[in-house]
Amino acid sequence: MTVTSEQRYGEFVVVRRHEGQDHVAELVLDRPKAMNAVSTDMARSIAAACDALGADRDVRATVLTSSHERAFCVGADLKERNSFTDADLVRQRPTARAAYTGVLELPMPVIAAVHGFALGGGFELALACDVIVADATAVVGLPEVSVGVIPGGGGTQLLPRRVGAARAAELVFSARRVEAGEARELGLVDELVEAGRDREEALALGGRIAANSPVGLRAAKKALRLGQGLDLRAGLEVEDAAWRSVAFSGDRAEGVAAFNEKRRPDWPGE
Repeated sequence: MTVTSEQRYGEFVVVRRHEGQDHVAELVLDRPKAMNAVSTDMARSIAAACDALGADRDVRATVLTSSHERAFCVGADLKERNSFTDADLVRQRPTARAAYTGVLELPMPVIAAVHGFALGGGFELALACDVIVADATAVVGLPEVSVGVIPGGGGTQLLPRRVGAARAAELVFSARRVEAGEARELGLVDELVEAGRDREEALALGGRIAANSPVGLRAAKKALRLGQGLDLRAGLEVEDAAWRSVAFSGDRAEGVAAFNEKRRPDWPGE
């Protein structure tokens, strides 16, 4: 796939666009010498890249990938953390949180392409995405209690929303690693593909998603996210508000016209 543009955020994060996928952005974790361990600098770069993507109305889908052959991301940079004083850790916490919430709060659909190790904060970055595509080499888990902390990038909240409270508790408390097949069975990942095909399949999915209305996609994501955990009546009110935000949009008018004229929509994006 030919790269048509590339924007680097700091040393360790790249956003790429590809020929034939005008509305898909690839957000690349690019710290291969450390298996994408999230240092303070890398966390800052992830947040900055997400800020830019969130403001880009041309992006209809984002795919989170890794440049390392054997890992998606191994989590927090524990070598860096080992040098921290308590005061350093307190100061670094908002920067770390901003990286995870940056991915979580992207307004368009986000797909994680996972291969190899996705552990701790690495798996939390994937959990912050809407869909996780994993290949057969994937190994995921939240091992934080084994080093005296807890998942702090959203794991204790996002994992039970995927797999239920009891299953999430077992995985967090045991700190165990889960290989690809079991991860798919448990719902820790959504699609399982052949080894080496996670990025290709995730980008293809991103392309299919990006063919749809950008207004509709963002509103649907907002309704899905805001409705989680609400009772049915409250959730339906969230859905109705999202529907009203798109019902009188240019995208809605174009979508109905294109359907009746038997042509592809040319989305105005508003």
